[in-house]
Amino acid sequence: MASSSSGGGIMRDEQQQQQLLQRTMSRKVTRAPTMIDPSKDDTVPIDSELVPSSLAVIAPILRVANEVEKDNPRVGYLCRFHAFEKAHKMDPTSSGRGVRQFKTYLLHKLEKEETETRPQLSKRDPIEIQKYYKNFCEKNIREGQHNKTPEEMAKIYQIATVLYDVLRTVVSNPKVDEETEMYAKEVERNRGQYEHYNILPLSVVGIKPAIMELPEIKAAIRAICTVDNLPMPQIHPTTRTDDNVITPEYRDKSVNDIFDWLASVFGFQKGNVANQREHLILILANMDARNRKPQNYEQLDSGTIYQLKEKIFKNYCLWCDYLHCKSNLRSSQGPERQQLELLYIALYLLIWGEASNIRFMPECICYIFHNMASELHGTLYSNALLVSGDNYQTATHGEEAFLKDVVTPIYEVIRKEARRNNGGKASHSAWRNYDDLNEYFWSKKCFKLGWPMDKKSDFFVHSEDMRAAKLVLKRRDQILVGKRKPKTNFVEVRTFWNLFRSFDRLWAFFILAFQAMVIVAWSPSGTITSIFEASVFKAVMSIFITSAFLNLLQASLDIVLSMKAWGSLKASQILRYLLKFAVAVLWAVVLPIGYSSSVENPTGLVKFFQSWGGNWRDQSFYNYAVAIYMVPNMLAAILFFFPSLRKFMERSNWRIVKLLMWWAQPKLYVGRGMHEDTFTLLKYTMFWIMLLISKLAFSYYVEIVPLVAPTKLIMQLTVDTYAWPEMLPNATHNFGVIVAIWTPIVLVYFMDGQIWYAIYSTIFGGILGAFSHLGEIRTLGMLRSRFEAVPTAFRERLVALSKEEAKSSRLDDVAARKNIAKFSQVWNEFIHSLRLEDLISHRERDLLLVPYTSSRVSVVQWPPFLLASKIPIAVDMAKDFTRKDDGELFRKIQNDEYMHYAVIECYETLREILSDLLEDKDDKLVISQICERVETSIRQRRFLIEFRMSGLPVLHDKLEKFLKLLLIDYEDVELYKSHIINVLQDIIEIITQDVIIDGHDVLKKSQLPHLEDERKRDERKREERFEKINIPLIHNKSWREKVVRLNVLLSEKESAINVPMNLEARRRMTFFTNSLFMTMPSAPEVRNMLSFSVLTPYFKEDVLYSWDELNEDNEDGISILFYLEKIYPDEWTNFLERISDPKLGYATKDSTELIRHWVSYRGQTLSRTVRGMMYYRQALDLQCFLEYAGDSAIFKGYRTIDRSDVHNKAIFDYSQALTDLKFTYVVSCQVYGAQKKSSDARDRSCASNILNLMLTYPSLRTAYIDEREEKVGGKSEKVYYSVLVKGGDKLDEEIYRIKLPGPPTEIGEGKPENQNHAIIFTRGEALQTIDMNQDNYFEEAFKMRNVLEEFQKPRHGRRKPTILGLREHIFTGSVSSLAWFMSNQETSFVTIGQRVLANPLRVRFHYGHPDIFDRLFHITRGGISKASRTINLSEDIYSGFNSTLRGGYVTHHEYIQVGKGRDVGMNQISLFEAKVANGNGEQTLSRDIYRLGRRFDFYRMLSFYFSTVGFYFCSMITVLTVYVFLYGRMYMVLSGLEAAIIDNPVVHQNKALEDALATQSIFQIGLLLVLPMVMEIGLERGFRTALGDLIIMQLQLASVFFTFQLGTKAHYYGRTLLHGGSKYRATGRGFVVFHAKFADNYRRYSRSHFVNGLELFILLIVYEAYGDTYRSSSLYFFITLSMWFLVASWLFAPFVFNPSGFDWQKTVDDWTDWKRWMGNRGGIGIQVDKSWESWWDGEQEHLKYTDIRGRLLEIILVCRFFIYQYGIVYHLDIVHNSRSVLVYGLSWVVMAIVLLVLKMVTMGRRRFGTDFQLMFRILKGLLFLGFVSVMTVLFVVCGLTVSDLFASILAFLPTGWAFLVIGQACRPMLKGVGFWDSIKELARAYEYIMGIIILMPIALLSWFPFVSEFQTRLLFNQAFSRGLQISMILAGRKDKSPKIPA
Repeated sequence: MASSSSGGGIMRDEQQQQQLLQRTMSRKVTRAPTMIDPSKDDTVPIDSELVPSSLAVIAPILRVANEVEKDNPRVGYLCRFHAFEKAHKMDPTSSGRGVRQFKTYLLHKLEKEETETRPQLSKRDPIEIQKYYKNFCEKNIREGQHNKTPEEMAKIYQIATVLYDVLRTVVSNPKVDEETEMYAKEVERNRGQYEHYNILPLSVVGIKPAIMELPEIKAAIRAICTVDNLPMPQIHPTTRTDDNVITPEYRDKSVNDIFDWLASVFGFQKGNVANQREHLILILANMDARNRKPQNYEQLDSGTIYQLKEKIFKNYCLWCDYLHCKSNLRSSQGPERQQLELLYIALYLLIWGEASNIRFMPECICYIFHNMASELHGTLYSNALLVSGDNYQTATHGEEAFLKDVVTPIYEVIRKEARRNNGGKASHSAWRNYDDLNEYFWSKKCFKLGWPMDKKSDFFVHSEDMRAAKLVLKRRDQILVGKRKPKTNFVEVRTFWNLFRSFDRLWAFFILAFQAMVIVAWSPSGTITSIFEASVFKAVMSIFITSAFLNLLQASLDIVLSMKAWGSLKASQILRYLLKFAVAVLWAVVLPIGYSSSVENPTGLVKFFQSWGGNWRDQSFYNYAVAIYMVPNMLAAILFFFPSLRKFMERSNWRIVKLLMWWAQPKLYVGRGMHEDTFTLLKYTMFWIMLLISKLAFSYYVEIVPLVAPTKLIMQLTVDTYAWPEMLPNATHNFGVIVAIWTPIVLVYFMDGQIWYAIYSTIFGGILGAFSHLGEIRTLGMLRSRFEAVPTAFRERLVALSKEEAKSSRLDDVAARKNIAKFSQVWNEFIHSLRLEDLISHRERDLLLVPYTSSRVSVVQWPPFLLASKIPIAVDMAKDFTRKDDGELFRKIQNDEYMHYAVIECYETLREILSDLLEDKDDKLVISQICERVETSIRQRRFLIEFRMSGLPVLHDKLEKFLKLLLIDYEDVELYKSHIINVLQDIIEIITQDVIIDGHDVLKKSQLPHLEDERKRDERKREERFEKINIPLIHNKSWREKVVRLNVLLSEKESAINVPMNLEARRRMTFFTNSLFMTMPSAPEVRNMLSFSVLTPYFKEDVLYSWDELNEDNEDGISILFYLEKIYPDEWTNFLERISDPKLGYATKDSTELIRHWVSYRGQTLSRTVRGMMYYRQALDLQCFLEYAGDSAIFKGYRTIDRSDVHNKAIFDYSQALTDLKFTYVVSCQVYGAQKKSSDARDRSCASNILNLMLTYPSLRTAYIDEREEKVGGKSEKVYYSVLVKGGDKLDEEIYRIKLPGPPTEIGEGKPENQNHAIIFTRGEALQTIDMNQDNYFEEAFKMRNVLEEFQKPRHGRRKPTILGLREHIFTGSVSSLAWFMSNQETSFVTIGQRVLANPLRVRFHYGHPDIFDRLFHITRGGISKASRTINLSEDIYSGFNSTLRGGYVTHHEYIQVGKGRDVGMNQISLFEAKVANGNGEQTLSRDIYRLGRRFDFYRMLSFYFSTVGFYFCSMITVLTVYVFLYGRMYMVLSGLEAAIIDNPVVHQNKALEDALATQSIFQIGLLLVLPMVMEIGLERGFRTALGDLIIMQLQLASVFFTFQLGTKAHYYGRTLLHGGSKYRATGRGFVVFHAKFADNYRRYSRSHFVNGLELFILLIVYEAYGDTYRSSSLYFFITLSMWFLVASWLFAPFVFNPSGFDWQKTVDDWTDWKRWMGNRGGIGIQVDKSWESWWDGEQEHLKYTDIRGRLLEIILVCRFFIYQYGIVYHLDIVHNSRSVLVYGLSWVVMAIVLLVLKMVTMGRRRFGTDFQLMFRILKGLLFLGFVSVMTVLFVVCGLTVSDLFASILAFLPTGWAFLVIGQACRPMLKGVGFWDSIKELARAYEYIMGIIILMPIALLSWFPFVSEFQTRLLFNQAFSRGLQISMILAGRKDKSPKIPA
């Protein structure tokens, strides 16, 4: 046995072995509870999967132990013992994480096995294991080489290697026999040829998969294996420290291809080399296949490598040009050129494959490649002697040299900067993100790094290195590492000014337009034509002064906001900022002076500027100044119409051009030349010109003009009496009233552009959708009417045609039949997929299938759902037909085309079935003579004369019985045969006696006169007719399908007009057929299509629901399984039918597993996503079959063909090879490795389910990040790897392992980092990103190759797309009203919204999945997302930004769709909206938004603004308008200005003035934003349906829902810009139909909705109470109604849309729970859902980390609450109309007393509440008596009234809230002075008040049972309309579920 745990000598007998066991087990080690015992839990993985990371090397040994113990338990025991010894050697002290527990578990198992196992082949272990090893090698290696797959052989060699390792520890060297040694040497020699592979088994010998025989693969391998002319790397002499063995002085390193050579030269990892080797081979093979015809060849096409090189190095070449450095891509002539290009490509891929997080920094990779390419060239061509490679003496690098020397230093810089982020709490300007570090390489100073990189250079040296690594505490609660380095090129500053800075042209345009319109409206005539009047025109000219000041503001912002990046900017860039500012200042002085000098009799500000201008009283000076000022704008306007010239100038690297462009546009690597072609430019320009004309006209005539006249009147009025001491006593012209009236209008003016954008995008989107043929087939009726055209459309769209075939419009009969056959294969697979998904039943499946057309049927065989009931109707028609005229009967039948087809098909199919079934020639002759009689009579028009129609019904019934008999299963063959014979004889008898007149003649003619032998004739007479039938034929699949179809046609008596019944099946069928008539690229052959990968990021979401999860009841007694049975009753019934069908083989499967899958496929689970994506592979398999199979195989059918046939097997092998070549699916399960070893049952279940997915889908690959503990320099350190695994026999098998420089997910956002680590394992030229809440459909997968052709499609004058946007179908909209609202909203965005964004606006980006990326474009430009922490929270959209900035563009295609799940519960939806609003807030600060906003042309910039952050800013403006309106009105009513103005006799009759005071607020409702939704529903489902849906949505309170979400958007967007606090919010994707507790809703919505809603509520109360007496306008009612609607929505929507929200018992329980929560004390570790204090503390998180500017803004904003007290106290009866300031002072005395009393109570409770209870009670009593006394005096003496009490509450409550918020903002200071506890108690009191106010109406409504019933109906109306039982679900009353078949 192996050496002991102390490393002693060899143990040679069992006694020593036993001693070791006893000695080891004598250590007192207890089994830790965290170690799982696999033997006690079936769900736990086996021990080999639980190995601690520091002992990972023993996992293969344990796997072998588990594998061999079935054959020989003793050998398994020896393997396991060897693993234990090895583990003890590696960690004798058990110091590693989990090692002690694992070793203890292993010891227990070994102790048990020692007694239970005995040698089987010998008495001693050494002989036992040698015999087993020899037997294993003989059986598996010698014999298996010729009959086992490469995968099986790889596993065998792995086992043999481990067994020999164990054998060597058990048997001493002298005792190992020669035969064993011979086998061991053979294994060692050949095991490199059998390794687990990904797609290509490159090293395999023997049986090779078909993919290795593809000529393009062979040519690609040959190309990379050409290394003979390369200088061979040599290994320097080394001395091994263990035995002082010296290697030869120099020796060549083994090199098989260019990847081995590059790895030897530069030190790349083995796993990276293997991965990129396969990667490059597959790319070359795919690209080469498109350039060559399918024939055998050995060399790659000359253009293939060049084409790939151009694509991969385009960004590198642009980088070199930008930096004016010479590219290191050298070229050579002759045969070496191809090899050199391949070396460069391979080098780049190896760098990229090992770059880890640096992949987000594409120009950093360019820098690395630039230097390594130079090194490569020097290696190849350093001198003449070394070209031959004879005496090359450079030493090789170690395997991890590149990782250690290049990647790790840069990674450490990134990691240190990421730590400054402080978990997203630090300011963006305090640390450098990925973009900052990458943009360091946009300047020539990057070359100062040198090569090899100087670790002391500025890039690497951090301030902590300069300061001896001291940590600097910059601010409380925030630790920053070292001194901040300057940002690069841009600083993300948290301010609203970013919106102006990024979109300054938009704001300038709207501001100047508003100014001009006000000036024109203010003119005496007030008409638009007054602009031509000289005085008005002169006034309008003042807009240029405004423009100058706006430019000054922009220049100032550029300087201020970029200040922290100046340290990284060039002097020329800083000079440009300063000059811009100086010029802006100059114009801001010159233009006002010039304008004021030309004004006669100036006043005010104009007079001030005129004094500067002296005697320049000449209008022409101002005109000239304006002309000069406008020169840059005029030049820009001219260049606008020449986009090609603009593109050239921006992209040019010529110094003269850059000098000219220096002023207009700063030099930047990205964002240059993003201009579209002229036609596209004209399209979106016309869109915006029309929109702006409409918007400005509306603003002028509806918003501005109506206010001008009232404003003039108000300005002329003199108000002498105020209701309070006027705040602005010296203001003239009633300035305060003017501001209050105009401010809401100004806000609406800036906001309503979003509404106009919604209107115009709806109109244009509808028109584009109509022209795209969307919705032409939207019902089953439309499908039936156009089904005849579907096969033709299928051929044109989905069949790969040659140019000649594509041109020919007419098909001959053979070609038409072949096309129908191909169509039927696809259609039938589609129908079968619907059946497997349980969307249709068996009956519906049979009605929908199309037969594979055979030449023996003369008509097209349409699916039975078109022919259903046609035969019974035809039989009835013929039976009742009394005339003898054949023509009229046939005309009736032929009038219905499908009836005609059905009759002919049934006749011919029945003839074929009977002819095939009968074996006797005489019987066949009878059938043929009957048929001849029928056909002859029809030709002679004697059919009704020779046949009796009255016999047809009987014949029809008997035929039905006969066909059903043919389809049943049988046990007794003879009995079954006799039944068939009897029925068949009955049929013949009916035909000959009841149908055919003189039918006995038919039998007489078939008496076989050819039988000469009288004896034989007598024997034949004695036999019964039709007794010889071919029973085995019944099992033939294709023949059986004919029987099934004929049976359906004959027996289906009802029309199939409603088949299928399932709405989802209908939608998919209609969409698929409709898409065939839409414009799409022609389908290429599978061999010529673009290869692609699918990548799905996964963290810890549900993979497959467990049985316990399915049956676990919620608080209402509802389980997920029960819920889904009721939600999908038809699908549940179909599922039960499917698993009960014995023919489908489910009898042997576990029904619980089947149910788990059924449920999981209806949730948002990974298993659903994987199933959907694997449809791509199935579709490719079928497409290959249709393209490469012969006609006979196609007519036999894809499902029925014999795959064991040699020819057919070759076809399927070739199909599999092509599919492997074209498609890869990688799921990035980030924590899969940790989940396998987790002690948490759910994690282990997820890992097990992921493994099962890999075993179910062999082509599925899983990538994960493996964390291991390894000894580095004697210390244990964590080491990280990117690992790719696939499914093996029973476990996963590792394919690639690539070491990482550190933890990759600690630096950036989780999801993009997860994608980034796995993207190196993807393949192909395209990459589809799929989230794990998505689904796919088989029929849509068939169109994938068409979509991929969009990348290749020639576009005149336009570049090729880099991202293909795909349509999504939201599959979660059918459960509740909320899910329906969200589904409609999302559907409108992913269809009509993105349609318009892509065309004509050209601003579509990447909004998430399932878009398809040009993979090679994006992997060389930073990847498919951005990952910087916090700023890239919405990571997906940044890939679209990045793609556009780097010269790509995004398209959108709607002929294909992918499923998408969305949040379905109120809280889920709100979390999602909050997350997106946070993301948009961060986008507003980002450099991407700034650069796109500044570098797009004006009209494209408008599109960009309104379709991204502008939407959220306008949402915030909408809410802000309500506040401004109400605060303005409150100022007017409390000051008395509103009453004084309206009561003034001058304007008493002026209705327009009152209307002006009641600002129109239709825009605040936002109903127009549902227009896109209505248009899209109308387009695709009909406008009648759209109108009905709109009405139903409003009845279900959709407006309440959308108004509530408006508040969510506004709150989180505003808070993000003001304070930050953005974070990923996990919404959960489960089935949400549960009751959320009141406390949960309160925590979630208190700050975002309830506080704001109550503030508006108080405003409305004040407005009503103090301003209602003198109003009469109807508009006032309309406005206040909309305001009240907003308040009600914000306060009560969470409860209206909360299931059982008005159930009395639940309301009581909620109140109890909320009180408990409010009363609980907080503290460290107390969760927010347990204590109000913990939650309240967490709600202030954003204030803890905001800067001083954020705190000041918070305090300034909260000062609005002091207005209430100031205004209301002067309206109290107790003040007796006094206007003295003393009244206000006294109110503060009252406020101080109230706060003092509160403080006393707080202190009393804390100090006396426990120990001095009596004293505390006395204190409270005294306070109460004092309060009563004071109130009595006030009522009796001072004249206080009851109304004063309520008014005081309205006055003082907001003041207290203001103190509270100010206290939170000044928390550190208040804690220092001891006031914080008082603030906390004040906050608790306010929370109690708010909670009670909100809960009271809910409790009141809960008293009435009908309210709860109405709410259920409201929430689940969609479900009710489909016959669902939601009320029963919510009540928890379970019906008896259908029985599950065993």
